[in-house]
Amino acid sequence: MTTSRNSPRLGSALHLLHRAGQCADELFATNIGQADLTPRQYAVLKAVANSADLSQTALVDQTGIDRSTLADIVRRLIRKGLLQRRRTSHDARMYAVRLTTAGWEALKRAEPAAKTTEERLLSALPSSQRNAMIDALSRIVETLEPGNVEAAKKPAAPKKSRAASTRR
Repeated sequence: MTTSRNSPRLGSALHLLHRAGQCADELFATNIGQADLTPRQYAVLKAVANSADLSQTALVDQTGIDRSTLADIVRRLIRKGLLQRRRTSHDARMYAVRLTTAGWEALKRAEPAAKTTEERLLSALPSSQRNAMIDALSRIVETLEPGNVEAAKKPAAPKKSRAASTRR
């Protein structure tokens, strides 16, 4: 379906971010093929691979996935044999997760699909705008994360030009 850039439906940042996320999910599903991983499952595997014996609480912080959704993702990845979960030695109430051998293999197989997906997503933009897009999305996430609620209420201050900041 083709729509004009001036369409009110496409003018909403909320809607466009949602649609871009749908496009990303569909591209990832196509690229991952039979590996049967979702983008969030891939993100969890990647986060666990980057930290030894990561607690589920730390995993929530690293991925930004809410606690109940993350617990469900971890359960599914355990059922698939990609993660194992153990009580931590320093707090018997807390679980830590780590990749199994099958988890490492699944992550290794999924990385080319994730890279291809990201390249395809960014190819929609001129190369001169790609870093700016990543920076803008990062700023949105950092500003509006639940821990930054007060900062999210305030509009962003306009950036000072380089000349203005050196005149002081």
